[in-house]
Amino acid sequence: MTEIATRAAAPEAPAADTPRPGVSPAAGVQRPLYGVGERRARFDALGRVRGTISYAGDEPVGPGTAFVGVHRSTMPHARIVAVDASAALEIEGVLAVVTGRDLYEVFGDRIYTGPAFSDQPCLAVDKVRYVGEAVAAVLATDLATARAAAEEVAVEYEELPPVYDIADGLRGDSFVHEELRPSSVFADLAHLRGVRDTNVCYEYRQISGDAAAEHAAATTTVSATTWAPPTHHVPIELPSTTAWVDSDRLEMLSTTQTPSYVRQTISNLLDLPLSRVRVMTRPLGGSFGCKMYDRFEPLAAALAWTTRRRIRIDATREEAFLLTSRHGAEVAGSISADAEGDLVAFSSDVRYDTGAFADVGPRITAKSGLVAPGPYRIKSVDVRSRCVYTNKVSAGPFRGFGVPQVTWSHETLIDELAHELGEDPYLFRRRHLLREGDVATVGTPMHSADFVTCIDEVTKAVGWDERTPEGDGRWVHGKGVAVGMKAVLTPTIANATLNLNQDGSATLLISTVDMGQGSDTIMAQIAGQVLRLDSRLIHVVRADTDATPYDTITAGSRSTYHTGNAVRLVAEAMRDKLLGFAAEQWDVPAEELRLDTEGVVHVGGDRRISVQDLVCAKFGARGATVTTAENFTSWWVPYDHDTGLTEKATEHWFAGAAAVRLAVDTYTGRIRTQHLAVAGDVGKAINPTLVEQQLAGAALMGLGHTLFDELVYDQGQLTNATLLDYQLPSFKDVPEKLTPIIVESAHRDGPFGAKGVGETAILAIAPAYSAAVRDACGARITTLPLTPERVLNHLTSLTAGDGNAREDRR
Repeated sequence: MTEIATRAAAPEAPAADTPRPGVSPAAGVQRPLYGVGERRARFDALGRVRGTISYAGDEPVGPGTAFVGVHRSTMPHARIVAVDASAALEIEGVLAVVTGRDLYEVFGDRIYTGPAFSDQPCLAVDKVRYVGEAVAAVLATDLATARAAAEEVAVEYEELPPVYDIADGLRGDSFVHEELRPSSVFADLAHLRGVRDTNVCYEYRQISGDAAAEHAAATTTVSATTWAPPTHHVPIELPSTTAWVDSDRLEMLSTTQTPSYVRQTISNLLDLPLSRVRVMTRPLGGSFGCKMYDRFEPLAAALAWTTRRRIRIDATREEAFLLTSRHGAEVAGSISADAEGDLVAFSSDVRYDTGAFADVGPRITAKSGLVAPGPYRIKSVDVRSRCVYTNKVSAGPFRGFGVPQVTWSHETLIDELAHELGEDPYLFRRRHLLREGDVATVGTPMHSADFVTCIDEVTKAVGWDERTPEGDGRWVHGKGVAVGMKAVLTPTIANATLNLNQDGSATLLISTVDMGQGSDTIMAQIAGQVLRLDSRLIHVVRADTDATPYDTITAGSRSTYHTGNAVRLVAEAMRDKLLGFAAEQWDVPAEELRLDTEGVVHVGGDRRISVQDLVCAKFGARGATVTTAENFTSWWVPYDHDTGLTEKATEHWFAGAAAVRLAVDTYTGRIRTQHLAVAGDVGKAINPTLVEQQLAGAALMGLGHTLFDELVYDQGQLTNATLLDYQLPSFKDVPEKLTPIIVESAHRDGPFGAKGVGETAILAIAPAYSAAVRDACGARITTLPLTPERVLNHLTSLTAGDGNAREDRR
């Protein structure tokens, strides 16, 4: 059984006036859980475990609903010559068959959507760009009929030269898209321009100093090409969207992390004002990025609007594999040190496989490219990061946002450089890590990114200085460490509205979507801290664009910082309003009043009034509410076009580290994890229990990417798009001991010093394991995942003296 040991590094003592959970002097009376720092259970934990929560797919289907089955392409790249739906239309229960050309005749170019480029049609128009692309939608009275009829649709194709991989895309013998049109949805992508005749949809450069000259003059240089394959998110809940027209408004219930974005997209698609589009959500049963931006929503909206029927689209598990993936990434990098062991040069060529559609690949390319050199002091850098179209399933956001792929590269390089120099990989990293006030290679000063404490704590946890056990002839043992660095998405916008009820409870309206990360719980805690109100009395309303205010996205671990700040501001506005009510009633300056757990008190006086009585006195009626609304917007300085440098690339940094002790079976290549420790600098843990769960969950997902996860393509055909073939870790594969460690380096602008945590622990897992495998048996593996076959192949090559084994990177 896995042992999960949790602890915090250098914990802060609670403030004297901060209530803590426990039993009050009155026996059996539970103290209220006010806010920040409390280990409060997630409010919906029992409901999720017992299955009593209502998800989008659980909503009852009304009479007259048309279920949708999707006919999908069998070709990676081909022109659509003809679509024959006659056999499908003859099936009883089939209502209609709709093609991309049908929708194009109604909506024109508006059928093409996307967060970066408008390149993704909800049904293919004129040509298909990957095996599995939606070609025709069959509407039927029940789901089984719709899916069966979709199989009867026949499509005639004219094959086009396929772009199977990154190398094909860069050669440019064939183009996935003839022309790219920016969608201009987000501020950080507003600089995109239309281009033609290329498969490179975005390129980011970071140049500082003369890396080529420094490499040439260096004493020691290490180079490596790493490969991280595309992977699938595999959330338990499958995508589901229902759309209908009500009073000439398009309304929708969907499994989406981005309701505000979807509302804007549907508004543009249907050419409607935002007030005539409503997007609602339910709690998500996991996502990790696969339920963002354009999935089923444009198709459901287009079908509902044109047919005036209630439309329901549900994905099968196999279809979910065809909707989106993580970017496969090939990174060729070099790092050099001088005679003193100082890092003088880093160069990297990062190539992301974005599949058939750009999705948010350009943002991933830039946001990961800027941290490609890692969290180190380096004299000169030269980074080239490109996003390349191929005829594969479109890649999009995934926990880590492209950064695990570049971390895999820079940590492989720094680890091998330490070995070349004969230095301890932990101490060598520690020596060169960025500290508070240092300037990162991108040109932005560092704040609240305690890499040193993170690496110190994980190595201490696994007993880095303890002797590694000797092998027994079959099992060999090793240890490894790695560090990860990521920038939070900047700039973004978050809004919050707060209703304080006369009975002392509150209703918080935000558009952050709770997908299991516990955001509803911690937002209530932030508001409760300000209002001195038991956070369990604060209800967070599910995202509904008719009621909840705009939020850029729920992704990138941005919510605790951005939405948390909006919630802090709206709660402070409510506090000030209540103090104003009391000042007016008592005819005293508001500065002489404060809000505590019992209500408003006159400091230095003997007057006190509960919130309930104060609101009742103000409005003269029971049941009244008080409302406040606030906004929080982060800002950045756009990258210099030529150098990629900026004095403010991000609102805050994520800093994390991982250390692992493992054993390798030299007979089979199997890896057994003995102890994995992960640390993340979260600024301030709003809820330590949820933070530890996020660190542990991200680490286990990273373990999957390290040892198992891989989408395999053969001539453009995805060959393992079922849970029978797609390998995931089981309980038998988790570490024997797992230690999540909280590091708190408060951020000056975070809500109570807090930052995000959802992605921090996933960044460094793969390189830490790779380093441990090298330590155990001398095999430096640069291709993920570290499957038993791959490990054994390298061990065999080492025994034969052939160096590194050749890799298959399909």
